[in-house]
Amino acid sequence: MTQDSIRLTHSSGKIRAEIPLSSSKSESNRALIIQALAGSGIELDNLAEARDTQTMIRLLKSEDNVLDVLDAGTTMRFLTAYCTATNRETILTGTPRMCDRPIKILVDALCELGAEISYQEKEGYPPLHIKGFQQSTDQVSVRGDVSSQYISALLMVAPTLPLGLTLTLTGTVSSRPYIEMTLQLMSHFGITYGWEENIITIPKQTYQANQYTIESDWSGASYWYSIAALAEEAEIKILRLKENSLQGDSALVELMRALGIQSEFDETGVTLKKIAAAKEFEYDFSHCPDLAQTIAVVCAAKGIKARLTGLHSLRIKETDRIAALQQELRKFGVELEVIGDEEIRVPGNKAQVNGQMVATYDDHRMGMAFAPLALLGEVVIEDPAVVNKSYPSFWKHLELAGFVQNS
Repeated sequence: MTQDSIRLTHSSGKIRAEIPLSSSKSESNRALIIQALAGSGIELDNLAEARDTQTMIRLLKSEDNVLDVLDAGTTMRFLTAYCTATNRETILTGTPRMCDRPIKILVDALCELGAEISYQEKEGYPPLHIKGFQQSTDQVSVRGDVSSQYISALLMVAPTLPLGLTLTLTGTVSSRPYIEMTLQLMSHFGITYGWEENIITIPKQTYQANQYTIESDWSGASYWYSIAALAEEAEIKILRLKENSLQGDSALVELMRALGIQSEFDETGVTLKKIAAAKEFEYDFSHCPDLAQTIAVVCAAKGIKARLTGLHSLRIKETDRIAALQQELRKFGVELEVIGDEEIRVPGNKAQVNGQMVATYDDHRMGMAFAPLALLGEVVIEDPAVVNKSYPSFWKHLELAGFVQNS
């Protein structure tokens, strides 16, 4: 055992807890870009403590020519569009893994609009050198099936462009709720737009002064749904979550009902209670891919035969999440069947938990997805600090729910 790991156990398997969940980094990072584009008059409350959001805050204030986003994919993509639209000469870089994550689709779109951007090392990947921008057209097309963050990055800068923007989404549109979140936040700050079929039109206009309070993070809530599903008994109150949320991961309410959790909302948040779970499960994660790891682990732990589809974006996340899931669940006696880049199948035998070490692959969601297995036996999570990317209080909140940690 090293100091770079945490041994987790839970003595009773029974949980009664109230969790002050961290704020949404998805909402926070979008709101911060909008605030920066507006220049003044926008007040934001309850910004996320996540490292990705703190990195965004720091870099938006920086006057340096080189901006290091570390491992923050959203920050990289949003700042690429922001620095271009504001005609700020910038070199954008990040960690080695960040520089292995593709950005060509976004860069091609910006260059088509009139940007001058070059790659410092490998074609299609960071580091980027943004040299300047003079808009030459208001028309651009982007694939809708790779990353909604490319689309959101373009949409947020669109009102500030001299010619506005008409954006055509080609093919199947994945993670549609994240695009809708972006547009609804823009609308909150006075922006009008049109969305007909696969074409989004945003004329040139000005962001308006307003206040916005960031909601708690539905992605972070997924681990508490998982904990409730694996506990022997559970009543968990998660604070500051809304039933009618902008966040696509609020789909948890629907999909976790099948896995044995009922959601009861009131004005302060949502209470999770156990109900009967289905014996088989199937879900298309195209619009909420960040939930897939958590759900795969829940199904493996409960012995639920499952088919998870719409996973094409998982290969280019913080790690290859499909390969990582397959590798780590194998340690618990569960052999995932992987079908291409789109689908995994969980066989239906229950995971056996007896002290296994889970590698996290520099991926915050790997650590948090596997931590609930401590309700079934001892589990060891490598590199616990990995959660700082999105949910720095995660381990502290586990203690509130009775989990015991030893390093």
